Amino acid sequence: MDIHERPRRLRQTDGMRRLVRQVHLNSGNLILPVFVREGASQPIAIGSMPGVFQHTQSSLKAAVNEAASAGVGSVMIFGVPSHKDANGDAACAHDSILADAIRWAKEETGDSLPIIADLCLDEFTTHGHCGVLDANGNVDNDATLAQYQRMALTLADAGADILGLSGMMDGQVGAVRKALDAQGKIDTVLLAYAAKYASAFYGPFRDAVESTLEGDRKSYQQDPGNVNEAIREVRLDVAEGADIVMVKPGLPYLDVITRVSAEVDVPVAAYVVSGESSMIEAAAAAGMLDRERAILETLTSVKRAGADIIATYWATEVAHLLNR
Repeated sequence: MDIHERPRRLRQTDGMRRLVRQVHLNSGNLILPVFVREGASQPIAIGSMPGVFQHTQSSLKAAVNEAASAGVGSVMIFGVPSHKDANGDAACAHDSILADAIRWAKEETGDSLPIIADLCLDEFTTHGHCGVLDANGNVDNDATLAQYQRMALTLADAGADILGLSGMMDGQVGAVRKALDAQGKIDTVLLAYAAKYASAFYGPFRDAVESTLEGDRKSYQQDPGNVNEAIREVRLDVAEGADIVMVKPGLPYLDVITRVSAEVDVPVAAYVVSGESSMIEAAAAAGMLDRERAILETLTSVKRAGADIIATYWATEVAHLLNR
């Protein structure tokens, strides 16, 4: 059937329904981002992100189980490959570290915990950009979409419930939705990073994925001074079939979260990114603030701004706090 919008994707399982409920700060509305490093024999601490690690297969399973037991709504997986190339072809391989990590996570939790897979090429490219480069060294939007389609099918085949489209390419939602639907994968949810800004707060994340970025991403991520552009991007993504839209980062863009939440009738997510959380961790370590209070206040502010879902490295810890 040629059905353009499928709201039932968000009602398939109890875990998915819990993920998108519009309630006050709640563990079921939190996403835990995790990193899985190919070939790692033990978890590797990320120096710029206190308390966050590059996982092994066994430590990933432990982290996923702890998150599920605490009531966290979802886990978002980022792969850290041992091999990179110019086009990010490893991201499309059936046995990529990201595809394997999805399988490991699904083996542990089944349908009780929706698994989000990051759909982007930056971790897999030698130049560190989110797409394929043309002869002039610029990101080729449409060639990148073809890679995204291949990667999407790989990740959906591996069992990902949700694909996080984070590359900020024009038309990425429509291209991925078309590829998935053509293969009968009509139930795969698309989380569009619809308003992703070219931010200084991503620095620690790039350490986590061992980014080799050359230059910057200002030609495809949004200018921090613009809000109308964000609304335009969100509207386009929803029109192309996005089931959830995201604003990233969180705290510097609370006004954008509010504007977006007023514009759409799909769930709105926000990502409290690495630089934001590391900033609070550093201040707390220096005795400048109460760590737990600062964490809860931060996430509450994002929720108050209009986010239905929050991605945060504190997700499991906060779930335990809320349960307590």
